[in-house]
Amino acid sequence: MKWGTEITKLLQIDYPIIQGGLAYLAYADLAAAVSNAGGLGQITAMSLDGPEALREEIHKVKRQTDKPFGVNFAIGQHGRPFEHMVQVAIDEEVSVISVTGGNPKPVLDMVDGHPIKKLVLTAARRQAEKAEELGADAVMVVGQEGGGHLGRDDIGTFVLTPQVVDAVSIPVIASGGITDGKSMMAAFALGAEGIEMGTRFIATKECVDAHPAYKQALLDAKENATVVIKRSLGTPARALKNSWTEEILQMEQQYGDYESLKGHISGEANKRYIYDGDDTRGFGWAGQGAARIKHVPSVSELISGMLEEASTIRRKWNE
Repeated sequence: MKWGTEITKLLQIDYPIIQGGLAYLAYADLAAAVSNAGGLGQITAMSLDGPEALREEIHKVKRQTDKPFGVNFAIGQHGRPFEHMVQVAIDEEVSVISVTGGNPKPVLDMVDGHPIKKLVLTAARRQAEKAEELGADAVMVVGQEGGGHLGRDDIGTFVLTPQVVDAVSIPVIASGGITDGKSMMAAFALGAEGIEMGTRFIATKECVDAHPAYKQALLDAKENATVVIKRSLGTPARALKNSWTEEILQMEQQYGDYESLKGHISGEANKRYIYDGDDTRGFGWAGQGAARIKHVPSVSELISGMLEEASTIRRKWNE
């Protein structure tokens, strides 16, 4: 069954499935596996130490695949200069860049004139319209079900996706709560031309940096297993519920300022959980779709299983 959409045409991929940026986890093995399986894999640039580390990671992906892949720039969450990192992506002639977490204009301006496709993650209709005005080739829209950083308005994927589809003329990629063939087909029914998944790709064999305890927590998750932290800072983000996130929520109620919270919400606290499995001193991002994760397949097995499930639904719709 063919799966061509405006996104597969734009990105030159077989299937309209994009792997999210996944801070501290989206590196060469995972990105290459997703691209080799027909989707679009991505490297997370701003989790790396600097431009040479990014260049080496790009070279690692190129040694594992000749398919298109992307580099994700989470420009708003790290407080670091990113221009020198973007220049590496340009110099290495990557196929796709995506921008999350901040004003995409500086990145889009740098890439303008180069044959690199530009994706921008948005969490509101107006953000998507602005991304189109700034030159994005497609927008990814994340509903409040998603893991990691979200929009401030608590709008779900089911409502946000068709709102953005109706508002922009460029292709829309749905994100947030999508983990399988059922949710992929729901996104297409809402008008999306592709999907982005983050949490689901953590629970795969090729996400080699994710600690087994993190993956097991995703397998054990129920629909109420996540919580939104950092609301008091105006940067809400969804994580697995544990004693550490409970401390964060209590501190937000008591203090609510960055200086009080920074030790608990830092990248180091994130890495203590996702790398070391220490859920008493750290946290891991996850979307509500974790409740739908029941096994840890290879990326190839995951994508083929999703397509098989989605194909069954397509045949049923055509009866």
